[in-house]
Amino acid sequence: MAKNVVIIGTQWGDEGKGKVVDLITDKVVSVVRFQGGHNAGHTLVIAGKKTVLHLIPSGILREKVQCLIGHGVVLSMAALLKELGELKAAGVNTAGRLRISPACPLIMPYHIALDNAREARRGKAAIGTTGNGIGPAYEDKIARRGLRIGDLLDEKTFAEKLFEVMEYHNFALENYYKTKPINYQQTLATTLEQAEIVKPMITDITQQIHQHISNNENILFEGAQGALLDIDQGTYPFVTSSNTTSGGAVTGSGVGVTDIDYVLGIVKAYTTRVGGGPFPTELKYDVASDSGDEIGKELGTVGQEFGATTGRQRRCGWLDFVTLRRSFKINAVSGICLTKLDVLDGLKTIKICVAYELNSKQITEPPFDAKGYAAAQPIYIEMPGWQASTVGITNFDSLPIPAKNYIQKIEELSNLPVDILSTGPERDETLILNHPFSE
Repeated sequence: MAKNVVIIGTQWGDEGKGKVVDLITDKVVSVVRFQGGHNAGHTLVIAGKKTVLHLIPSGILREKVQCLIGHGVVLSMAALLKELGELKAAGVNTAGRLRISPACPLIMPYHIALDNAREARRGKAAIGTTGNGIGPAYEDKIARRGLRIGDLLDEKTFAEKLFEVMEYHNFALENYYKTKPINYQQTLATTLEQAEIVKPMITDITQQIHQHISNNENILFEGAQGALLDIDQGTYPFVTSSNTTSGGAVTGSGVGVTDIDYVLGIVKAYTTRVGGGPFPTELKYDVASDSGDEIGKELGTVGQEFGATTGRQRRCGWLDFVTLRRSFKINAVSGICLTKLDVLDGLKTIKICVAYELNSKQITEPPFDAKGYAAAQPIYIEMPGWQASTVGITNFDSLPIPAKNYIQKIEELSNLPVDILSTGPERDETLILNHPFSE
């Protein structure tokens, strides 16, 4: 019996989804991206060789796997072509294996200009976007003025639509943000040139997915970012512009809710966050000035916590079960993949946040918005560390006893099994206790 499995990040992103997608795609016919854009960064390490993907599904490194970009993804053709070029240079054959929905909204140069102009205007109140135009592209989609991949198939109509929408956005750029407008003719010419490469990839993705289902073939749905950045469920307004929860796999690809068989929630063994927004368990450390919390420094240094997309330093802190419990609920998580356990190897004591104190009350459910999060104080339980290497361990019995206890505590607090354990960046540095595609 075939399965449809969704992989999502349960925290603020950067949990290690790309490696896990690559790992278990040996059992699938296709991998589907269903939301976000090239603001995601999925890092894969195979035989010491690192590949960073931003837009193309992580299954592209498996020779026989089809990679599908669903209509929930906002697509930058410039980013796509750059990524394809990097894969080709690395010897990865993508020919005939990448397909794109005609309903994907296009990210255009004016979206990027708007994104950056807004962040600059916000100053210290900036959200911390990647500046890649993701939010403005989703805005155009919702406002029903956005251009889509399928529009490229009719150049005359595309040119007319582009002129109209650029007139609208250039007015805002010039008159409100006091910045330079984007040139229409240059944008049109560049876009049509890029389109010649992309057009052969345009496919009815929803139909193809349902054909795989009819053929009783396994499908993996790959989420980007993390559930706590969801536009509806996240720490608003410090969120991304799409639905990063498992429900986004349905709305962003065209499958039905009953088509999903298993949701694998990726949990980093500690917590990280990039950009602005509240972070109750943060252990503040600034790499530029080499000042702040020493454990925060160790987590960031050992874990190499710098964004794959932006290169920005990630903020680090203890595992937060107030947010995780909510994440497990809203994603209907079936099992956990615990990543970066090895980053904790050197710590004498490890903490887990199990509740917050807010307005002199103890709460176990997250606050409504970013303001509530910012005022919340974490309440911890402490566990002894193992101070021994877990790197590359592929047998559960070989783990240090305190490491086993930490994993079992996570299972106890979540009431979910840890089905996969990642003990290093390499594909084979993984312990699979229960394969998501097993019967």
